[in-house]
Amino acid sequence: MTTTTPSKSLAEGAAQVMRAIALIKLGARMQVLESEIPTISRERLIRLYREVKGASPPKGMLPFSEDWYLTWAPNIHTSMFANVYAFLEANSKGLDRVDLLTRAYSLYAEHFDMIGEALQMDLTRAWTFIRFKDAGILRLAGCTRCRGKFVAHAHEPSHTMVCGICHPPSRAGKTKAAAKAALERDAALQAQAA
Repeated sequence: MTTTTPSKSLAEGAAQVMRAIALIKLGARMQVLESEIPTISRERLIRLYREVKGASPPKGMLPFSEDWYLTWAPNIHTSMFANVYAFLEANSKGLDRVDLLTRAYSLYAEHFDMIGEALQMDLTRAWTFIRFKDAGILRLAGCTRCRGKFVAHAHEPSHTMVCGICHPPSRAGKTKAAAKAALERDAALQAQAA
């Protein structure tokens, strides 16, 4: 027999459901939900996912390579998320990992939405990054030029690290989509000038 009151158990259960809903709204996959909210059964999480998203949860493997976080654009986005997460972790007492994840990811998404840039990282990749960081595979290292903190391999020397913003790769931003956006921007500027 448990010693908790029924109302407390109901309140705790409701709080866990609300946390699951927040994760689902941000795009969490089933594996993330099962790992972070183990008190709710898989069947109930699937029903909750269908209710919130209006569709069944996607199937398939989760991302598993830390190398994705080190490529140019994903590194900038992951570093932004990681710095927000680290700030919240250091300055928010009483928040657990799920609350930190949802708040940091929401702030990351809000920032890139405000500047009109597409997100490079979904919530599942953000969650995977936190797991890599906690396991000592990835870390934040300081750029020697701008002094910003960027994601790097944990065991890689960082005394000569230069970030992707200070030293972008030669083909950075030279995709068809970037060229089309530049043409549209130039056309809009010419239309305003006329």
